Amino acid sequence: MSMIQCISPVNGEVYAERPGLSLEAARDAVARARKAQKDWARRPLEDRVQLVMKGVARLNEMTDVVVPELAWQMGRPVKYGGEFRGFNERSNYVAAIAADALAPLVVEDSASFERRIEREPHGVVFVIAPWNYPYMTAINTIAPALMAGNVIVLKHAAQTLLVGERMVQAFVEAGVPGDVFQNVFLDHEVADALISEGSFNFINFTGSVAGGRAVERAAAGTFTGLGLELGGKDPGYVMEDADLDAAVDTLMDGATFNSGQCCCGIERIYVNESLYDAFVEKSVAWVSNYKLGNPLDPETTLGPMAHKRFARVVREQIADAVGNGAKALVDPKLFPADDGGAYLAPQILVDVDHSMTFMREETFGPAVGIMKVKSDAQALELMNDSQYGLTVSLWTKDADRAARLGREIETGTVFMNRADYLDPALCWTGVKNTGRGGSLSVLGFHNLTRPKSYHLKKVTA
Repeated sequence: MSMIQCISPVNGEVYAERPGLSLEAARDAVARARKAQKDWARRPLEDRVQLVMKGVARLNEMTDVVVPELAWQMGRPVKYGGEFRGFNERSNYVAAIAADALAPLVVEDSASFERRIEREPHGVVFVIAPWNYPYMTAINTIAPALMAGNVIVLKHAAQTLLVGERMVQAFVEAGVPGDVFQNVFLDHEVADALISEGSFNFINFTGSVAGGRAVERAAAGTFTGLGLELGGKDPGYVMEDADLDAAVDTLMDGATFNSGQCCCGIERIYVNESLYDAFVEKSVAWVSNYKLGNPLDPETTLGPMAHKRFARVVREQIADAVGNGAKALVDPKLFPADDGGAYLAPQILVDVDHSMTFMREETFGPAVGIMKVKSDAQALELMNDSQYGLTVSLWTKDADRAARLGREIETGTVFMNRADYLDPALCWTGVKNTGRGGSLSVLGFHNLTRPKSYHLKKVTA
């Protein structure tokens, strides 16, 4: 039996461990889910929505446990209060649109024919959730999938081992049947075996590009539907008419919040030459105000990265860039808690270019590169020079200009004058190596269901 461990970034010690299920036990869990699905789908939509929202409310009552657990598991400071704001916003929105999103598309309802397209749940949905925002990323699929009549098998990353347990505890205590929403502890081999056997009707995976490829390989030939949200290298572009202070505040927060471990975090910034010097100076001052330290200390504003190996990647990328001519502008002496391990000082690099790994590969840490540009054309070429495409953040007072540029940018979401936010009314989606599919919005419901057509010819006397 394999043991799955969470090594806390707070102190480098084992915080939690759970035995991984054997393949036989995992198959049994899936079988129980499948058996429960039809009855769950037969319940009125209103009942399913209400039960999901009761589960959300119950989790909110567990704040005092959930927030410090997150700090211990992946290092986010308790000061920020967990993920409840986004968790609740997304849940409330999908609940509000569920009836319309799942309503039949009626083509004809006459004396001669009924013709319509209905939305049917896929069945058993496997959610493989990441550690960086373990509650919010999971709820993106769990809430609409359950509302639509699917059942959920949830597997969280080892780094946030206890999150699935907490979610299932809350939802089951609120009245969701235990077999309808199950948390499982699986090693990669058992998970791959389940996927390759066609155990699931839909799989949602959030994680690395390598992880997405592994899921796709395991699912090959099973025709299982996949939603994949993978890596990112999201750019910001500050135009000459931007609100400079607002751009600094939002883009630096987008680059460093959660120790830079955000799917849509800002990883590279292009600034018009007229604002470049001022933007860099203000950005260095902004980032230098962080207090790096123990995430359980209410004064800490920047916690450790989730694991020392993630911090090592960031340090290596920075060192490589500096070795190739980049300049690091944030004084490391301001961050005495940087221990060379999981605790990592934030950093801003200039004199960077796209020959550097730091500007091409996902960094996923509190470090960002800033480049000077002369024109929209130059910025556009640089923004598209990436294997990823999740979001872009454009800073200008001209909405037409932003929309015009947005049409040329290879990305899933175009932001103007904001960044690092997931609007549940819009489809969360990516292009290129960022993955495929889309969650939330009406389209998210469509991805979690399949169309069934009804062509009913009426017999007339």
